[in-house]
Amino acid sequence: MQTPLWKTILIWGICAAGLLFALPNLFYTRVEQHNDALRAVELAGAATPDQDAAIAQWPNWLPSGLVNLGLDLRGGAHLLAEVQVADVYKDRIDGLWPDVRDALRSERDAVGNVRREPSEPGVLKVKIGNPANMARAVELVRALAQPVVTLTGVGQTDIEVAGAGDIITVQLSEAERAATDSRTIQQSLEIIRRRVDEVGTREPTIQRQGTDRILIQVPGIGSAAELKALIGTTARLTFNPVRGRTADQNADPGARNVLLPAADEPGMFYIIEQTPVVSGEDLVDAQPAFDQNGRPAVNFRFNPSGARQFGDYTAANIGQPFAIVLDDEVISAPVIQSAIPGGSGIITGSFTIEESTDLAVLLRAGALPAELIFLEERTIGPELGQDSIDAGRVAAIIAMIAVSLFMFASYGLFGLFANIALAINMGLLFGALSMIGGTLTLPGIAGIVLTIGMAVDANVLVFERIREELRGQKNPVRAIEIGYERAMSAIVDANLTTLITAAVLFYFGAGPVRGFAVTLALGIITSVFTALLVTKQLIALWYGWRRPRTITV
Repeated sequence: MQTPLWKTILIWGICAAGLLFALPNLFYTRVEQHNDALRAVELAGAATPDQDAAIAQWPNWLPSGLVNLGLDLRGGAHLLAEVQVADVYKDRIDGLWPDVRDALRSERDAVGNVRREPSEPGVLKVKIGNPANMARAVELVRALAQPVVTLTGVGQTDIEVAGAGDIITVQLSEAERAATDSRTIQQSLEIIRRRVDEVGTREPTIQRQGTDRILIQVPGIGSAAELKALIGTTARLTFNPVRGRTADQNADPGARNVLLPAADEPGMFYIIEQTPVVSGEDLVDAQPAFDQNGRPAVNFRFNPSGARQFGDYTAANIGQPFAIVLDDEVISAPVIQSAIPGGSGIITGSFTIEESTDLAVLLRAGALPAELIFLEERTIGPELGQDSIDAGRVAAIIAMIAVSLFMFASYGLFGLFANIALAINMGLLFGALSMIGGTLTLPGIAGIVLTIGMAVDANVLVFERIREELRGQKNPVRAIEIGYERAMSAIVDANLTTLITAAVLFYFGAGPVRGFAVTLALGIITSVFTALLVTKQLIALWYGWRRPRTITV
């Protein structure tokens, strides 16, 4: 019955740490408000009085991790979105036009004049002045093709080029379309995940469905419209040369120019070049800040490639206006005062602090590569979630009381030790979920209830083994030692097979099934720990205090 001091300290230290990390869940609303306020202050760089009050609700020196509540428990928003991958085809082909034009103009004597012709989206049609050399023109354009970077597209190129009469037609190949679809969906998934996570929501479910659809479920969002407003914003940022200003919204901007409205000057429009100097894809960081007049703004920084293009253009166009365009709206058009070689700058405009913070979040996350069309949307009310929580709480309490009464009735004082270990087990389970940021769903509650029943299985095996040894006239200390030693193999075997089952459920399952698997797996680990180590510590403490000559299990 003697346990080394270091082992005793380690066992009770783990119990104390687990219960400490579980503590915030007893004050869920206060701690959640504390965490949200800290996150908002970190993003904005300044705190409001309300945020200071929310932060003061929970001590900073205590753990503040919470068990996240799933959509079925907390309520939230559900969206099914379809990604318009055809938009990406159009952008790819439009971006190819300058390279095609330069390639053909390199041999103007043979090809003749080069002009882009109107065509359907996703198709580039180029008219050449000398149809007799069409074969050479097609060869020049085909030289721009790149290999498709996918396992299924090995040996194929990204564009198809055909010539008929005096028209060259360029479009994406089938292999490149398939690769583009896959990249577009994956990029959309990551951007949506970054946008949703950065605003402080709890464990969203964001996954691909079918070939071009994305399922989005976010607990804690008040409505589907609120979630759409966040996700649906494309946040496409470009920096374009300005060719003029006008109050006529029907003015002709000219070839390869576009007419865009000014964000902070109603009724005013800018004529800008359609092709940007640099785009938001080259941004590596964006943070909310304040300009020299103390007004909210956004600092940005380009990657080396974007910084070089930005620096070269500003050096060559000092004194010229330069439009900052966000989602087809000119939010600012400052005059270039000097070269900006470092690749950093500031976006100013009529922003509030909240708007500058949201814009920085969207720019950091990146622009959605294609438009999303929402096919299905619904909001799950928190009342339904609260009903589920109440039902799960009642089930867990009834299960715990029933198991505790059974153990006490069956094993007396030793059953009481098992019940104390069961309570510690529940604390350790919630502490572990809080530490890993796990999500609790309704099936997860079922996993906890199952854990309550399984938690005493090991104790039953140990206690029954002790009973057998006592019947064989073993002394109490030896009976307890043998009981734990000989029950060990059966306990490990039973729980290891269940742990394997939980791992399979987690790997192949999704959403609520994973929630069940996580709580089941953690419950197995904490149950074995409390059954084999904590109960033995309790029995050792009792035995050292009372020193009984005989014991009854």
